[in-house]
Amino acid sequence: MRTDTWTQAVRNQLALGRLLPLGGPEDGAWITEQAAVRALGHAAAEVPGVRLGALRVGPAPLEPASQPAVPPPASALSPGPLRIEAAFTASLGQPLPEAADQLRSALLHTASERLGLATATADLRISDLHESPDESPRAEEGARADVSRAATRAMRPAPEGAAARGSRPVTGTGPGQGPAGEIADVATGVPGVARLTAVLGSRPVRVDDHVDPPRRHVEIHFAVASGHHPLHVARAVRKAVAAAAAGDATGPVTVAVLITETWV
Repeated sequence: MRTDTWTQAVRNQLALGRLLPLGGPEDGAWITEQAAVRALGHAAAEVPGVRLGALRVGPAPLEPASQPAVPPPASALSPGPLRIEAAFTASLGQPLPEAADQLRSALLHTASERLGLATATADLRISDLHESPDESPRAEEGARADVSRAATRAMRPAPEGAAARGSRPVTGTGPGQGPAGEIADVATGVPGVARLTAVLGSRPVRVDDHVDPPRRHVEIHFAVASGHHPLHVARAVRKAVAAAAAGDATGPVTVAVLITETWV
């Protein structure tokens, strides 16, 4: 690998953040921290008087992690409880405990119910106070945009152009391209899959055949379409891909999925 290509791959990985487990050990699904933070930022934008700052999601300290049922993507976190850490500013016209409780509730609900993350806690830090915003529709819209941008900035951004290069749309590559092409076609046909994505410097579908013992492992990266639950789509993709990959496999098939984008 050329040095500049390797450097770009590292920068893309940093922009994605951690690879967070979705569901439980048996689900074989992960989501990028970047995608999760954006979804959480949209939820925070609905909390009155709150403006979200830095936000991270990672393992909950002192909580046990489990061994995943399938080989995980490189550097992915093991399934286990997660912790949300967020800084925010609040309006002077609202009691701070009330604002914090509303924000914590919104973040935990979105993480567990709308994304499928096993989130245990949300640790919040007040970073500043601001004047009560004008209640006009234009001011409210601007405040929500500020929160959304802050959530996006919580992750280290990729260099200009990196996102476009790392998340290009990929459709099925056809049966003539072998197992990976067939699997790509099957995955893109699952309801809720917006497109396959290549964000870690590799193809969106990776098929590894092992000889001793004989087995096949498939890893697939994709974006989830608006209105679909990420964990439900991940389970459906794994089921469809496992069936497709078993056709010419000489042993058991395992499937791991990574969601790189989602709109909830």
